[in-house]
Amino acid sequence: MRTIDFVILAIYAVAIFALAQWVSRDKGGHRKDSTDYFLAGRALPWWAIGASLIAANISAEQIIGMSGSGYALGLAIASYEWMAALTLLIVGKFFLPIFLKNNISTMPQFLEQRYGPSVRNVMAVFWLVLYVFVNLTSILWLGSIAIHTVTGVDQMTALVIIGVFALAYQLWGGLKAVALTDIVQVALLITGGLIIVFLSLNKIGHGDVLAGFHQLTVQFPEKFDMILSKDNPHYKDLPGLSVLFGGLWVMNVSYWGFNQYIIQRALGAKDIAEAQKGIALAAYLKLLMPVIVVLPGIAALVLVPGLAKPDQAYPEMMKLLPPGVLGLVFAALVAAIVASLAAKINSIATIFTLDVYAKIRTGSSERHLVAVGRVTAIAAVIVGIAMAKPLLGKAEQAFQFIQDFTGFFTPGIVVIFMLGLFWKRATTASALVAAIGGAALSGAFFVADKMGVFVIPFMNRVGLVFLLTLAAAILVSLVAPQKKEVNVVSLEGVSYKTTTGFNIAGLGVIVILVALYATWW
Repeated sequence: MRTIDFVILAIYAVAIFALAQWVSRDKGGHRKDSTDYFLAGRALPWWAIGASLIAANISAEQIIGMSGSGYALGLAIASYEWMAALTLLIVGKFFLPIFLKNNISTMPQFLEQRYGPSVRNVMAVFWLVLYVFVNLTSILWLGSIAIHTVTGVDQMTALVIIGVFALAYQLWGGLKAVALTDIVQVALLITGGLIIVFLSLNKIGHGDVLAGFHQLTVQFPEKFDMILSKDNPHYKDLPGLSVLFGGLWVMNVSYWGFNQYIIQRALGAKDIAEAQKGIALAAYLKLLMPVIVVLPGIAALVLVPGLAKPDQAYPEMMKLLPPGVLGLVFAALVAAIVASLAAKINSIATIFTLDVYAKIRTGSSERHLVAVGRVTAIAAVIVGIAMAKPLLGKAEQAFQFIQDFTGFFTPGIVVIFMLGLFWKRATTASALVAAIGGAALSGAFFVADKMGVFVIPFMNRVGLVFLLTLAAAILVSLVAPQKKEVNVVSLEGVSYKTTTGFNIAGLGVIVILVALYATWW
């Protein structure tokens, strides 16, 4: 990087930090309470919700990790993004109306309201462990790889810098500081991503972007198969039709519907219509993401072939950028890392404070809870920095590592929530069976696969465990009905009717998805 690149990066860092503090400032002598800090006062506009959903989602594991997967296995990895667009519409139409009608603040709170405190306690601990030791560490590690590769800064130093900056950026303002600045972060992310795609395809096509893309499809046709056949060496990562009809649905529904650091943005909406407009915006941005995060990895096959590790693809592509442009694209990557880190830090603080601490220390003042949230955020970042290298230092494809690990738990999560939302007879025991049994089954299949006893692609494993866990939870509910009544979530007054605008937007997403899969089947 040249001086101009560092100047651009410095301008971004100062500006985004100042903006975060300004938009989340206390007005008229008002002191932040827990609703202000953790849910932005339930007043987020649709554009902030849509942008923040993407900013929380797209980070180092997407940009670095999915570019690496694009390099290794091609466009098929885009199914994670494109099928997520459809999943978002389902979440907006069927899940959000229930959550907002019941005034839900956190996912563990919903579980307590539906099943009782035991399920809440189990899942709150699970999410805290997952967010700190998988999500936080993966973003820190992959982000530090990018910074080290482009700037030459020591990787561990880079890791500490981005962790501390993301912490400081949101520490005072909470969710409002994150969500109301994410429109800037996402605009920068998209701009930077499109620049690197344009320049790389332009170079491959010798001055013609479309010719560059065409050359990629001709030179590497196997990298443009969306549905992999069984003879493909990467079939185990993306097993054919399972990306359309199998385990990927379980992964996506869990992530977009029941994941605190994602759904928290929509829970902060001022009403259901505003939340659904934000969801629609996020769905269209998800359709665009593979252009930004997958194509650079495929282009790297031509421009920087023979990489030792696939995850080096995007940082190596950034080295091809001229001064000034490199600074802008690098600032966009840092923006994605910081925004996603801030989102996860805030959600860790939210779950620990509202679902663990506040249940133990009942009667705590609002001011005290906000302070606990800030201390929790600091502790989470310290642990994440310490554990990043031990957990991810030897991973070949970090994105696949994340999917494999979370796939242990997502089947049970989806069963618990789907039955809790839509089946009144689901019991506390059935939820615990789903949570513990789902993880145990996943572990058993994983070990059997490694031993060669029962070899199965992880996505098919997720689908199979979901079906077995669902059957077990239903059986337990029927054989042993709930003895002690719990507060069943109210569906009274919940409307699944959506606006004409949302319906048109949803139809547009479906038409685009059909066209994409028909083109590159």
